[in-house]
Amino acid sequence: MAWERHQTVPPLTHPSPPSGPTTPSPPSIILTYLQLPVSLSSPHSHFPMAPLLLLLLLLFAGAASASAATHPQDLQALRQLKSAIDPSSIPAGSCIDSWDFSVDPCDSIFSAKFTCGFRCNFSRVTDLALDAAGYSAALSAAAWTFPYLQNLDLSNNNFSGPIPAAFSALTNLQRLVLSHNSLTGAIPAAAVAALPNLQELILDSNYLSGPLPPSLNLLRNLQRLELQNNRLGGALPDLSRLAALNFLDASDNSFSGEIPAALPPSLVELALRNNQLSGSIPASVAAVSSLEVLDLSHNSLAGEIPAALFSHPSLEQLTVSYNQFGSIQQPGPYPDPTLTSQLISVDLSNNQIRGFLPGFMGQLPRLSALSLENNKFSGPIPTQYVLKVVDPGVDPALGLAQFERLLLGGNYLFGPIPGAFLELKAGSVTVRLGDNCLYRCPLRWFFCEGGVQKSLTECRAFGPIIP
Repeated sequence: MAWERHQTVPPLTHPSPPSGPTTPSPPSIILTYLQLPVSLSSPHSHFPMAPLLLLLLLLFAGAASASAATHPQDLQALRQLKSAIDPSSIPAGSCIDSWDFSVDPCDSIFSAKFTCGFRCNFSRVTDLALDAAGYSAALSAAAWTFPYLQNLDLSNNNFSGPIPAAFSALTNLQRLVLSHNSLTGAIPAAAVAALPNLQELILDSNYLSGPLPPSLNLLRNLQRLELQNNRLGGALPDLSRLAALNFLDASDNSFSGEIPAALPPSLVELALRNNQLSGSIPASVAAVSSLEVLDLSHNSLAGEIPAALFSHPSLEQLTVSYNQFGSIQQPGPYPDPTLTSQLISVDLSNNQIRGFLPGFMGQLPRLSALSLENNKFSGPIPTQYVLKVVDPGVDPALGLAQFERLLLGGNYLFGPIPGAFLELKAGSVTVRLGDNCLYRCPLRWFFCEGGVQKSLTECRAFGPIIP
């Protein structure tokens, strides 16, 4: 005698939703159906019913979890952020203007009531990136209780006040962008130390002041640090423990003292222009084998420009203009800069460099832009320079570049104009030879523009070597 065993499938349950809009639930008719007794083997069916109903149960459970409501902590933090912003600074059509908490934020992202400004992973806010709408508020007025936040970008607005200590609670943060605001005060050491996952710290174009906290060295995953255009000062700290850092820009501040003797080993770009740095360029700079861009312009650096920078295996752009350098260290035979140099652009202008023009620079294979203007160079224009301007045999396909830009004005160069320059056509190349001691360099020749030649009296007063 065939017998039947009945089992009851329990009703589909959900975690209690947070305050605010409720999570949509499956239709009640389906729940009612799922609570009916189910026969494991019906004589009127060709397949068991329990597995099918179990599959339906799982599908509806997945659908319910996919539309989970915003976590109450994140919901409250979003509300506080909007209320902290001056309503008069919220333009119509902006992200914040669209935030309407009559619906759930994470359930309504990219809808008409939450058009933009954040992203969620299920019920947690993981990305908060406001539009550049000119929002005005003190950062400390918001709660910043987003424990799952990975990206915080408030750039190009009018947020003010100090960087909140509450940021220390954002322990999952990977990217912090506060550039182009009106922030003041020091960079909080404790808050920085509490962000071990941070990869990008971008604070440029504010009014931040004070020294850099040594606790920056605790950000072992930091790859990009932008501090330019602030009021930061004091000595630059040793950041050599930031092994992952590849971009550092601390330009347009008031940093003083010498360049640190140790630098992050993975730097690709280092920009320290327009500060108050003094001393010489330490060996630590050339020791960074990955360095491609170096800008130390507009400081008070002096001494010799190291030869190692001209034979560096990866350096492409060297800018040390507007300093007080007096000489260039001549490279030795090993490493041969004509074989190892990757330099494309070199700017040594506006220094106090004396001596003849360095002929080896005309042999650097990839160099296409050279500025030696406004120094104290003397002597004739090297043949190597002339050939690198006019030589049609230079082949870019082989990594050999011609000079596209050669700026030699404002020195004490003497002698005749190279005959090959007379064949150049205006617009074919940029050459500036004005304000020197050259013989017959009238302004009607485009390469003599930039100032008439110095008087014979001034030229002879510079040194007896000038005829």
